[in-house]
Amino acid sequence: MTEMQPGLFGLNKSNRDFTQKEAWGKNQFNSSFPAALCCYLSSKKIAANYLCVDHGKFTHAFAAIEKLFGIDPLGGQIYFAFEAQHSPYQRFLVGVLPRTDLVLQRADTGECLAGLEVKLTALPDNTTCDLPEQDYGCELVVRPDTIAYLACSVAAGLKDAFAENIPDFDLLDWTQPKEVLAEIPVLIETVKKISCNLEAKQKPFLIQPVWKTVGKSPELAENCLDVFVWSDAAFCYFISQIANKNKDANGISRQTRTAVWLCKMLHDIKKNGRFNHEQIVDSLSYNTKNDKAFASAGNITNKYMRCERLEIPVITKHEIKNIILGGGQNLLSPERRFDAIIFNSPGLFL
Repeated sequence: MTEMQPGLFGLNKSNRDFTQKEAWGKNQFNSSFPAALCCYLSSKKIAANYLCVDHGKFTHAFAAIEKLFGIDPLGGQIYFAFEAQHSPYQRFLVGVLPRTDLVLQRADTGECLAGLEVKLTALPDNTTCDLPEQDYGCELVVRPDTIAYLACSVAAGLKDAFAENIPDFDLLDWTQPKEVLAEIPVLIETVKKISCNLEAKQKPFLIQPVWKTVGKSPELAENCLDVFVWSDAAFCYFISQIANKNKDANGISRQTRTAVWLCKMLHDIKKNGRFNHEQIVDSLSYNTKNDKAFASAGNITNKYMRCERLEIPVITKHEIKNIILGGGQNLLSPERRFDAIIFNSPGLFL
């Protein structure tokens, strides 16, 4: 019998070679393992948790991985392009389209089916680890490039109805915090309105797998893995809720700035057909570092992700050996908690 080579479940066609140690680095693993976990859920006919908008309200639903990916993940015709460009969105941007974590393509034609952000998150985080398990939450850290992709997703989804959803802000000097703060209620309401009007055309935007430990210990919980997927409409709604709507605030928080960035990008698409994401992020920093768009702690995200499967994830730790294959765990670089736990838990693979 031929010895199985290192690999990840379902990722048979990919721009990463999982027989090589370089493909198991901390940054690579954090996007490739979630893709394999999605394939594994599909093989067990388990739907992902789908955070979406339904009848104008933020809703927790379920969706099959095939529906989320737009193609059967196990049918042999899917190609996983990690850290790649979702090329259909290039038309909305001035300059180079940033890369996103995972682009799903048809293996035979190279057609781009979806461009998805991927956030592998620990459950609980340090704001919720001392709370009852139903109150556990994950920290969600979002990059500026993610907001550029969100703007593109909104524009592509709304299509002919796009212009009527974006108010004219022609007299607004976006670089002046005082002027922007005066318009904050309108800006945030615009983002919320978009989330509702995008409902019929919403699509998967961000994959957020969770891995659960026993409290703050480095030990995996018995039921430790699950997948949550945010639609673009749901993510717009989330931003509209965490942004500070107070126009008399002393400054512009990261969350509020994210809503501003999104509105400015959409405003520029309406006026010019495209936007310069790097220029917007750099010029609208409002004296706050722009290395990230924002971060939301677990005590915030719990409200939106709270459900039975957040408390008891659907995949057990004993199933990890069905996802990481051929001794792949031995190629991990244990620099992050999840990598380290697997690397230091050889009993999982017996």
